[in-house]
Amino acid sequence: MSTLTHSVPRKSSIPSFPHIARKIGVASLTLFGAFVAVLLCVPLLLLPLTTAVPALIWITLIVAAGAVAYAAFHFLQPLAAFGAMYAGFVILSLLAVWASQLFAATPPITDANGKPLPNSIAVMEKVNLGGSEQWITIRGKDVNKPVLLYLGIGGPGAGGFPANFTSLQPLEDHFVVVNWDQPGTGKSYDAVPISTLTVDRFVSDAHELTQLLRARFHQEKIYVMGLSWGTILGTKLVHQYPELFHAYLGMGQMVNTTENDRIGYELALRIANERGDMNLVETLRRNGPPPYVGEGMALKYAVYNNVLFDYMGNARLELILTLVPQLAREYGLWDRVNFDRGLIESFAVVYPQLRELDFTTEANQIDVPMYFLHGHNDVNATASLVERYFNVLQAPRKELIWLESGHSAGAEEILDAMLNHVLPQTQ
Repeated sequence: MSTLTHSVPRKSSIPSFPHIARKIGVASLTLFGAFVAVLLCVPLLLLPLTTAVPALIWITLIVAAGAVAYAAFHFLQPLAAFGAMYAGFVILSLLAVWASQLFAATPPITDANGKPLPNSIAVMEKVNLGGSEQWITIRGKDVNKPVLLYLGIGGPGAGGFPANFTSLQPLEDHFVVVNWDQPGTGKSYDAVPISTLTVDRFVSDAHELTQLLRARFHQEKIYVMGLSWGTILGTKLVHQYPELFHAYLGMGQMVNTTENDRIGYELALRIANERGDMNLVETLRRNGPPPYVGEGMALKYAVYNNVLFDYMGNARLELILTLVPQLAREYGLWDRVNFDRGLIESFAVVYPQLRELDFTTEANQIDVPMYFLHGHNDVNATASLVERYFNVLQAPRKELIWLESGHSAGAEEILDAMLNHVLPQTQ
C-alpha cells in the first residue's frame, strides 16, 4: 500500500526586491543624514584648524556635539533622533561662529621661548576713518622702526589681513607694518553701505589713516605699499599727499584698467583657441570684451582672468578666494564669509568707477620716490603698460625692478626690494 507524501515549499533565502529596495533606501537616508550632520558641524571642525579660539573652548564644543548625537539616538526613535541632533549641531555651530569672532586676534610677536618680544607691537584694533569704524593690524618687532602702510591684496574688495603671515611677516623685522581692511571688505565689511563706496572715499580714508599713524608713532613720513587694486589707491594717495610719504612700492602695478582688461581678454581668447577649448572660447565671445557692468559682472571678469592666472601658473580665482581668508587668524568664521561677499559686492560698485583711469596722464609727476616690483610674465597687470608708465613718470627717484614671475611678488622678493632698494635710498 502506497503512502502519499506532501512536500512543503521551502522559503527562498534570496531577499525579495521590495526588501532590498527598503534596505537600500534606509542606507541612503542614513548616509544622507550623516552627510548633513557633518555639514552642520563644519564650523566646529574649523575651530582648531583655522581660528584663534582657545583649545579648551573648541574641545568642549566638539565633545558637546558628540554628546548630543549619543543622547539623541540613545533616547529617541531614529527620525526624532536626527531632528534633535541637527538642532543641537546648529546651536553648537552658531556658538562656534560666535567664539571665532570673539577670539579673533593677531598673534603676538614672540621670542624662542614664546614670550612677547620687548618693544614689539602686535595689535588688531578699530580706528575711526571717515566717520566709520574700520579694522587695522599693527605688527613689528620694534615700535621705533619706520611705519609701512599696506593697502590690501587686491580687488577692489579683498581684505588685507591674510597677507600678515605670507607677504608681510618678514618685513616685521624692519618696519612697523600696518595692514588695513578697507571698508566693504573682511573685518570692515559693514563699515559703510557698500553701495556708497567711491574711489575718493578710499583715498580719503587712507589719508586719514596715514595721519593717525604719523601722530601715533611720532614719524614725519611713512612708507606705503600696494598690490594690484592697492597700487591704484597707493598711487593716488602719494600723488595727492606727497609730503606724507618716504616712498611708494607697487606690486602688480595697475596703470590703465580699461586698456589692461582688453589686452587681458584678447590674450585669454587667444590662449583658449590655441588650447582648443571651444566651450571657453564661446563663453568669452558671448561675454564680449570688457569693461562689464551690471549683474554677473564679477563672474565675467573672473572667466578671462582665470585663463590668465592659469597661464601665469597661479591658482584659479575661486580657489584663491576660498583659501586666502583661511590664512588670517585675525578673521573669525563670519569674517571669512564677509571676505568673499565683500570682494564680489565691492568690486561691482567700485571697479566701474576706474574705467577712465590712466596714470600716464593723470599721475605722471609724483613728488615721492616711486618703486615698481613687477613680473615680466604678469598678464593680469600688463607688464608693457607698467613699463610705459615708468618711462613717462617724473619722480625724485624711480626704479622698475623686474621679476621672473606673474602678478604678485614673493615674500623674499618684497623684503629684498625694501631692504636693498627702497630703504637705502630714502632714509
